[in-house]
Amino acid sequence: MAFDTAAEIVHAIRSGQTSAVEVCHDALNRIRRGDEALHAFLEVTADFALNRAAALDTARDDWDRLPLLGVPVAIKDNICTQRIPTTAGSKILSGYRPPYNATAVDRLIAAVASR
Repeated sequence: MAFDTAAEIVHAIRSGQTSAVEVCHDALNRIRRGDEALHAFLEVTADFALNRAAALDTARDDWDRLPLLGVPVAIKDNICTQRIPTTAGSKILSGYRPPYNATAVDRLIAAVASR
């Protein structure tokens, strides 16, 4: 399953061509295959992502209000994400896990999936 745009993912989920869980599994598999060489991810929250995707698949009533329905996202580690390592590439911040989300993260989560 390959999509060129976020709009294609949203359309595929809404039309029933795929599910948020399938899209999430595909994204996680691509990360697993490529990140060993790239080292692009400090941490991958696979369980969190799959749980959110499963909840989204069962909450069809919320779909109309989600402009990024089921679109996988990666958040750079210079933006605070609650309980996820946020180092901004600095050794001084190694191991820092903020107790809150940045506003941008909260808004992104709200656009991607229902809580």
